[in-house]
Amino acid sequence: MAQATPTTLWAKGLPLDQAIHRFTVGEDPQLDLQLLPFDCLGSAAHARMLSEVGLLKQADGQRLVRALADLYPRLVARELVIDPALEDGHTALEAALVEAVGDTGKRIHLARSRNDQVVLALRLLQRQAIVDLGNGLVELARSLLRFAQRHADQALPGFTHLRRAMPSSVGQWAVAYLEGLIEELDALPGLWQRLDRCPAGSAAGFGVPLPIDRERSAELLGFSRVQRATIDAQNGRARHSQAILDWLASVALGLEKLCWDLCLYSGEEYGYFALPDAATTGSSIMPNKRNPDVAELGRGRCRELYGLAQTHRQIMSGLPSSYHRDFQLGKAPLLSALNLSGELFDVLRRVIDGLQVRADRADAAMSSDLFAADRASELAASGMPFRDAYKQVAAELAAGNFVANHGAADAHVGARGYLALDVAEEELDACAGWINQHQQSLSALPEQLFSLHGWRQAPAATDKD
Repeated sequence: MAQATPTTLWAKGLPLDQAIHRFTVGEDPQLDLQLLPFDCLGSAAHARMLSEVGLLKQADGQRLVRALADLYPRLVARELVIDPALEDGHTALEAALVEAVGDTGKRIHLARSRNDQVVLALRLLQRQAIVDLGNGLVELARSLLRFAQRHADQALPGFTHLRRAMPSSVGQWAVAYLEGLIEELDALPGLWQRLDRCPAGSAAGFGVPLPIDRERSAELLGFSRVQRATIDAQNGRARHSQAILDWLASVALGLEKLCWDLCLYSGEEYGYFALPDAATTGSSIMPNKRNPDVAELGRGRCRELYGLAQTHRQIMSGLPSSYHRDFQLGKAPLLSALNLSGELFDVLRRVIDGLQVRADRADAAMSSDLFAADRASELAASGMPFRDAYKQVAAELAAGNFVANHGAADAHVGARGYLALDVAEEELDACAGWINQHQQSLSALPEQLFSLHGWRQAPAATDKD
């Protein structure tokens, strides 16, 4: 049994089986590269708070913050390699601090646990992620809005059961996905609100026996409040990640249908749309083929998002309160979903930007039978019971003497005659405004945290440890 003395934060000088070490470390050296910039920000706020309450000399606090400021660009660029012997990014960051400022770097762990350190880094990452993903969705929604505006009046069959059903329009098709994305964007303030509680200072889940200032840590990191119940800082880790994953799965429910429609409507049998050449691929054997691989893979990625949400739920459910090592396994599905979603939103925006409408094929598909329900409704509006009108139109269709009114278009909200695109644009602008406001706050955070100005005076230079 190969053994080594570990260099982890929790090491007590006892040997550790290497196979067990590899098993417990898992994917952390790779996954934590995404967390490190946020761990750096959290550590800067922690060092500053410790200095301001007198648990750390201001000179030491400022040395730590300067060192973290120097490390931050490297962490954003993912240049710091996490040695598996160090177990995770949190140990690697502390080791980098010790290398930079000597024994002062070891003082960064005063009054905190790796438990609240990782929860805080995740919380900071999640705040940034929903803003970034929100931006991606806004851009995709704007592409759909422009597409709907360009083709608002272009006729298109409406389908149910994959059969032509009633008259519709390209604009009505596009605005369906636009409105769906606005609805998903409307959920972001609620997600932000549940993330807007700072877990710093909760330590292992029971607080620390030192006079720290959790409210100050929250203020420095741009949170509006503290997550008061320290045990819930650990209990809530699964809830918050699951809420984001479930939101992404909900977004995917709409985008999967968009991908499906792009595949169907751009196929030869339909031919209403033409995908941009850059969004199609060829066959290795058939010279005639251009395949909608992007839309098909997008459809598959949506289903992958459902699976990641379910994987996280299975890992993180069924546990008692407080911290358990199972939590480590919840990072992979969360980070995978965040990365995958950002790419998916961007790719679909590019497809919509280049999507062409084949008006001749769409017009040719507008057969008279599509207007049967319109005609039955007209008869019913003039006084005939609808069931009688239904039977009369059905008989006319069977006899081949049905005459459709191709020019009629209802003008109520949502009908093909009134898509309310102006209203949708206003709502989309409001969503974008909320996102931009929070993006600006998050963008300003590193400079504010790494500044050596505006530090509060410690009540006494006790330098406790």
